Amino acid sequence: MSATRSFPRDAMGVAHEPVAAADARIVSLVPSITELLFDLNLGDQLVARTQFCVHPEGRVDKLPSVGGTKKIKVDRLRALNPTHVVLNVDENTKELAETLRAFVPNLVVTHPIQPRDNLDLFRMMGGIFDRAERAEALCQDFEMALRSVMTLAPRLTDRRVLYLIWKDPWMTVSPNTYIARMLELVRWRTVSTDTRVRYPTVPMTQKLLDGVDVVLFSTEPFKFTEDHIAEFRAKFKLPGKTLRMIDGEMISWYGSRAIQGLNYLRQAATETRAESASTRGKPG
Repeated sequence: MSATRSFPRDAMGVAHEPVAAADARIVSLVPSITELLFDLNLGDQLVARTQFCVHPEGRVDKLPSVGGTKKIKVDRLRALNPTHVVLNVDENTKELAETLRAFVPNLVVTHPIQPRDNLDLFRMMGGIFDRAERAEALCQDFEMALRSVMTLAPRLTDRRVLYLIWKDPWMTVSPNTYIARMLELVRWRTVSTDTRVRYPTVPMTQKLLDGVDVVLFSTEPFKFTEDHIAEFRAKFKLPGKTLRMIDGEMISWYGSRAIQGLNYLRQAATETRAESASTRGKPG
């Protein structure tokens, strides 16, 4: 009796039979995974993307856009006759998935919730689209970057961090998000007033700020600037606090960008440790 073949399974537990890359017509509705597919040498199999898929620059813009991550132009996507559409639990809606299910042969659902999930993501995509060898190379690069971060972590101290993703209203991330788990690698513990909500609104009060060590201003989805930090510093009393910009793509994007993200996070933690030491005891 022959052994049962084991097919790659997505975040919904659906098994996907591998296909020859040349036979795949892929639509990615997840910006970070669009970049990953290019890095798996699958750019020629991509037939569409969202307007928010901006990497790799100079290549992705040649693909037609089918709209945003939440709302797409269904007729335009249908006309492309995709064999596979890649979705994400956070980025795309259940209603959108159900609409696509009616005419797309394969919906590949992703949902990384912690950094190490990238390894399964690489292997799943490589397994489905005949890019296993390239996926393993990415896994090795990821493991190397992760080891570098983990080597640094024991030399750091726990810091309470407010990671801001929006203004008017102020919004942050809960500890159960991919972003928060990335930050935990360098012992940055996210502060949230409502852990039931993944991306809660926070009342920006002096009491809240008194309980944090570092305030991070992300470049996405709201594009914070140094001017915003200056305004924030002028409005609140922040003795001994570190305020800094943080590249949102490097912290929140899974896929191949997470490899760069780990290296970026290590550097940011190193710099913040030095900044915290120099500002300790200074007036806010």
